[in-house]
Amino acid sequence: MDRRPVTPAPVVAVVGAGLAGLAAGVELQRRGARVTLIERSRLLGGKATSFVVDGVEVDNGQHVVLRCCTEFLDFVDTLGLADSLRFQSRFVVTVLAREGRPARLSAAPLPAPLHLALGFAGYRHLGIADKLRVARALVAARRPVPDGVDMATWLRMNKQSRAARRAFWDPFLVPALNASLEDVSAGDALFVIRTAFLGKRDAACIGYSTTPLARIAELAAKQLESVRLRSAVTNLHIEQGRVVAVQLEGGERIACDACVLAVPPRRLAAILDTPERYGVTGLGVFRTTPIVDVHLWYDRSPRGLDFAALLDSPVQWVFAKGQGYLCCSLSAAGDLVSRPERALVDLCDAELRAIIPGLRTATLLRGAATRDPEATFLPAPGLQRPGAVTGIANLAIAGAWTDTGWPATMESAVRSGRAAAAHLRAELARRPSSAPARDTDREVAHAI
Repeated sequence: MDRRPVTPAPVVAVVGAGLAGLAAGVELQRRGARVTLIERSRLLGGKATSFVVDGVEVDNGQHVVLRCCTEFLDFVDTLGLADSLRFQSRFVVTVLAREGRPARLSAAPLPAPLHLALGFAGYRHLGIADKLRVARALVAARRPVPDGVDMATWLRMNKQSRAARRAFWDPFLVPALNASLEDVSAGDALFVIRTAFLGKRDAACIGYSTTPLARIAELAAKQLESVRLRSAVTNLHIEQGRVVAVQLEGGERIACDACVLAVPPRRLAAILDTPERYGVTGLGVFRTTPIVDVHLWYDRSPRGLDFAALLDSPVQWVFAKGQGYLCCSLSAAGDLVSRPERALVDLCDAELRAIIPGLRTATLLRGAATRDPEATFLPAPGLQRPGAVTGIANLAIAGAWTDTGWPATMESAVRSGRAAAAHLRAELARRPSSAPARDTDREVAHAI
């Protein structure tokens, strides 16, 4: 029997149990590392989690995924949950307003970008002149945009009217970026347009999870070596220019061969104390923007409603989640996030009754609001987002806010986690584990 010592698998500490940390952890574990996931809260999933409201498990917000979110879809598939995602067979969105009949924006069975032309031609909320202006702007969207230009300015430069913003640009871009178009980079906004609407024919098809999002996080965490909840990391221990341990509140140290910090910018700055020493700069310029979701349970479901965009309403989108259960999504909710729950429930109930005829005589059984004051980073013009690599070879950072090319989405989170994992895999391949070597005879004997 071969008695040569076996180099042990490297230990990687992943700090942060959101999708970025989970994606990094699963990838590293699958590639042979032993991953310890450390999360300071009691819940897995970060921004994409679930909890119980009045005895019903609900997601902390209505998260949607498009067909173009290939890394997120692959991540879910590796967990065996691909069947839990419900997708449209083709892109169709119902758009509701207080006046007039519902309108639909849909894709035709034509090659991209012609697939949207026929559906757009029949879109009732825009006149012919505005449809032509939007079409010309979509052609212009393929061209490079100078840094520092906000999306509202770009729209004015491309002769977009208030009606075009109201019926097309705002309903799709404000929820995607979680911010007013005056506040976001034109480059980031046009990335969404190019990727979803001007890419593959099915790229904009909308899907969402039919099971609570917490299941994704739970299944991902089960693949890891160990999970520590309610454990806050306070700082890193560095020796000879490498991370050798993370320290928890209370003084406990967890030794590691590498580390992923998958936390928001403010938390990252606190852990690193002096981020510049680690080659990480610009954390102080990141701003956040809130999301509010209001959950309403009625005694009936409106007929034919799956999900819809709403015009001229603080409720940008509404989703039918179950029998009589509607979830209202309010993005860029800076003026709403501090309102009492009852006020938010009453506001959304009134908005839906005014716009959806099938609810006007329905009875509201109960309602609840979920708020995230720092839901996403603000993709401001000129914002420089760091990549996964730091000045410490065995330390990587991750998060939807890092430089993935995507806005703050589940796709961006997964991409960032996988990028961090790829960097550390290459680094660990060059350096053996610092853990004691294992004796294969002893392991076999113990197993027997």
